[in-house]
Amino acid sequence: MKKVIGIGNALTDMLINLDSDSRLSEMGLARGSMSLVDSDLQREISGTVAGLPNTMSLGGSAANTIRALACLGGSAGFIGKTGKDEAGDFYKQALETLGIEPVIMRGQAASGRCLSLVSTDGERTMVTYLGAALELTAEELSTTILEGYNWLYIEGYLVQNHALIEAAAALAKQNGLKVAIDLASFNVVEENLEFLRRIIGTYVDLVFANEDEAQAFTGNEDPYEAATQIAEMCELAVVKIGRRGALIQESGHEVVQVGIEESAQRVDTTGAGDFYAAGFMYGLCKGLSMRQCGTIGAITAGHVIEIVGTTLSEETWKRILLKVQEVEHNTYLL
Repeated sequence: MKKVIGIGNALTDMLINLDSDSRLSEMGLARGSMSLVDSDLQREISGTVAGLPNTMSLGGSAANTIRALACLGGSAGFIGKTGKDEAGDFYKQALETLGIEPVIMRGQAASGRCLSLVSTDGERTMVTYLGAALELTAEELSTTILEGYNWLYIEGYLVQNHALIEAAAALAKQNGLKVAIDLASFNVVEENLEFLRRIIGTYVDLVFANEDEAQAFTGNEDPYEAATQIAEMCELAVVKIGRRGALIQESGHEVVQVGIEESAQRVDTTGAGDFYAAGFMYGLCKGLSMRQCGTIGAITAGHVIEIVGTTLSEETWKRILLKVQEVEHNTYLL
């Protein structure tokens, strides 16, 4: 089976269940967006929602994907940077416990944290203090780190550091790895459009995007056409279109539309895209068909939206793995 190493912001997540979206307006936050803030502003926003139900979990978009991939049985590693603090120690140990090879550098700032504000319909709006994660540099990457891996999975939220993303992608291609990237958030795409188009056209083999991100990237409101445009720039585009499932477009092939887990009860969409990517990448690493890859992605995403946060129970993973076995035998496809 092929191996995947992810690179992203090593963050601890605090998930807060909002009682009304009016709180987002009061804080000047666009629903469904991701905003980078300093520690003081994050602390101020935390105070605004103090007292609301909340949970803590290991986080960071690429780390969520790599963790889920490992739980599926995939071979994986993760590159990130934390502070020289207890949160950083916890982060590294949590990866090791899951059998993930941790490439964790230590920075001068405190470990980063993400406030994930969850609306009553499960939509999440993120307010992120990157802390030490922001200190990861291109100079810290090396060929040695990538040895033995077949795919590099890049978190789109790293786009605050153009040099880091470009160096990681270029190093991966030089060492024979394929490169996947998740576009992260529509506002991230809008603010870094020219850079993302250049990087994807030059280095990337696989793009994950939701409908809003695909539109922001291509300027096309039709997700089918947007998927085709993205696939023409790389090799493979996966555009998630909500309750209609996902469009999987290989360059030069017919689009494959894969549905969702209809029985899934949407509680919190935090990590849905990350877990979809994990399931899809697991299928790719096993050499499965596009429909099989998309079905596994839908299964993992369908289960994570049923809980608050991204930490599934052992019992839930057992159910997921049983379904994945059915997909691998072509007895369960969406």
